[in-house]
Amino acid sequence: MKNDEPTVGRRALLRTAVFLGVAAAAGLIDVSGEGGTPGRGSVPAAGPASGPGPAARPGPHPAAGLPGVLPEARLEKSYRLRPMTAEAPARPQAAKPAVRARPILELPSGTATTSSMLLTFDDGPDPRYTPAILDTLARYGVRAVFFVCGEMATENRDLLRRMVAEGHVIGNHTWTHPLIPKLSRPALVSEIGRTSEVVQKAVGEAPVWFRAPYGAWNRAAFEIGAELGMEPLAWTVDTLDWKEPGTATIVSRVLSGAGPGVIVLSHDAGGNRSQSVQAISSYLPQLLARGYRMTLPTLPPR
Repeated sequence: MKNDEPTVGRRALLRTAVFLGVAAAAGLIDVSGEGGTPGRGSVPAAGPASGPGPAARPGPHPAAGLPGVLPEARLEKSYRLRPMTAEAPARPQAAKPAVRARPILELPSGTATTSSMLLTFDDGPDPRYTPAILDTLARYGVRAVFFVCGEMATENRDLLRRMVAEGHVIGNHTWTHPLIPKLSRPALVSEIGRTSEVVQKAVGEAPVWFRAPYGAWNRAAFEIGAELGMEPLAWTVDTLDWKEPGTATIVSRVLSGAGPGVIVLSHDAGGNRSQSVQAISSYLPQLLARGYRMTLPTLPPR
């Protein structure tokens, strides 16, 4: 066995020499004795916390002196990033509406014909009443605007999707239906912003119309709405259906207030809206029989 020891030692030396030669050829170690860029898998010696480190050897790539990164790898990485940054075209931003001093009260004269009217419904969606209203609108091929509250929308996203699928427009009516002038600006930003976010997540697009609860507007509401890309839309005829005055009274208010450019306010949530459901099934065919055309609002030029 003793006679084998020199042989084993020679074999070990040979294996070590072969390893070092291969490693040097692959760039894994530096055999020049000049220091320079550490190779892949090497660990640079720790230096003092302050003061410059050893000078890096000049090289053809900006990666020289970067621990653990080969120049070729660094070059390839930066090449892949360039098309995603400097050469990528900037996404155009949609123009924001001007900040208004008062809401839109009727359909713009430039887009409304002598027979155009707009039906709007606030406070929903409510699974007890909204589907029936949607059924009536679908029966007569009519589209409307639904100003939704975020706390209702987040629990009934399927109804939001149905609205959009059937050609209706979804507007923003805040999250909890508060009296806006009593809110701080940060609270109002949350009320409006959260509602737009829920709608966008549900249907893929954020609202472009905003309506203040109770019609109580202030400067902050106009500013925040414009910042979020929305126009303020109010109404011309208030059915006061939230007071539950009776189906006949609701129908009478709509028919007597009908006219070119009129915006009708009704509700599909916020209380017992069975009278509102019954009323639309009565006044809608009568409006159509009189020659009125139910339309959707058109955004003013920006």
